[in-house]
Amino acid sequence: MGGKKNRFQWQILGLIFALSINAESNTLDLSLKNHKEHFEKIALNLWEVAELGYQEYESSNILADSLSQSGFKITRGVAGIPTAFVAEYGSEGPVIGILGEFDALPGLSQTTSPFREKADNNTGAGQACGHHLFGAGSAWAAVIIKEWLESNNIEGRIRFYGTPAEEGGSGKVYMVRDGLFKDVDIVLHWHPDDVNSANIATNNSNKSAKFTFKGISTHAAGAPELGRSALDGVESMNMMVNMMREHIPQESRIHYVITKGGLAPNVVPEEAEVYYYVRHPKMAIVEELFNRVVKAANGAALGTETDMSYEVMHGNYSLLPNTTLQKLVHRNLSSHGGIKYSDRELAYAKLISDTLISGDELIGQQEIIQPFEKTQSYGSTDVGDISWNVPTAGFRASSWVPGTAAHSWQAVASGGTSIGLKGAELAAKTLASTAIELYENPNLINQAKKEHEINIGEDFNYKPLLGSRKPPLDYRK
Repeated sequence: MGGKKNRFQWQILGLIFALSINAESNTLDLSLKNHKEHFEKIALNLWEVAELGYQEYESSNILADSLSQSGFKITRGVAGIPTAFVAEYGSEGPVIGILGEFDALPGLSQTTSPFREKADNNTGAGQACGHHLFGAGSAWAAVIIKEWLESNNIEGRIRFYGTPAEEGGSGKVYMVRDGLFKDVDIVLHWHPDDVNSANIATNNSNKSAKFTFKGISTHAAGAPELGRSALDGVESMNMMVNMMREHIPQESRIHYVITKGGLAPNVVPEEAEVYYYVRHPKMAIVEELFNRVVKAANGAALGTETDMSYEVMHGNYSLLPNTTLQKLVHRNLSSHGGIKYSDRELAYAKLISDTLISGDELIGQQEIIQPFEKTQSYGSTDVGDISWNVPTAGFRASSWVPGTAAHSWQAVASGGTSIGLKGAELAAKTLASTAIELYENPNLINQAKKEHEINIGEDFNYKPLLGSRKPPLDYRK
């Protein structure tokens, strides 16, 4: 008899729990719906503005003003960066930070057409990494969380970080260095992609620099013996670095572009510049490889009788995964499900697919959540520095036609349509439900913190790869 009674009690408790979960989900859906039009409009506005790193004045104001109108306290111009800001609600309880990016990429202007068609915008840039969705979707989530804290009278602080210049500018690193994450318990983020995933993911550390060579200008035909070519310095450096590739760890990535090479063939270039990125999963190896690149630059200057100087432009740590948080994020992402295309969206997706190497064979993966597993990518992000200072978790939401690569015109195009907006909506819902669960279960926060302490190790001392330099506010000019 006692066993039947206990089973009945557990059934009642299970029913009550299920009803409470459903009620909370309905409340979340209602809040999401109430702000849908507003934040979709913001996303498309950011897409149209498409401002480059550290130049995102309008984009930053759009997001900050919106959050201010929603009751957040705004602090602008943080960490010496005019376009960086922090928006906060609440004064007590755990601090959960949500990241929001908004910078675009140069030379990737594109309309929403499924064919290559440059947009007539002022910057010539395009949201080829979906940061307009990143910023708007994260701000959307922050407002939903705020309303939940208010309506449930829960002690907690939600903090939105408006983070500029992720693309090569390391905006977040300066914010970390300035102590803006010291009191944060958990950080959540997301990124547009062509799939939905919340894996235990890491990537590469990264350090970049511009190497400038200065020589002596002269007439290339009339008096070549009097000149010393700065371009020779750049080309000699590139040749040595390219030979170096045979003798570096296979996980490494080194790439460059010549940003200044002279103006006329008959004038020996007085000044030339090359911009280098050095990547590897481990920060220590990045530093070693970077120092070898500097030696190549010094050798090139010596051999060409030119003067060389360099400026470190940015530096990012690799992502430090937190399994406790990633399991939570994956569960919430899975519970919300993938993206369903309308007939119009499907027709558009097939046209985009015709321009991709993969064709349309991947269409359909936007509807599923990728399996939970460990992954290693070869790109880099300044979220990495945050993850070594605060327990951090993120995920990818399908915002581009499946098969689309980041930093492509196809990403710009689909990111400006309802396909991109659906990705932002899924992200907002996943971020909000994850944050709410953390507020409701402080033990999860404590577990994530303990795991983070173990992961970084007792002897870890954070030192930014970019050193003590000031933010390069003009690096995109």
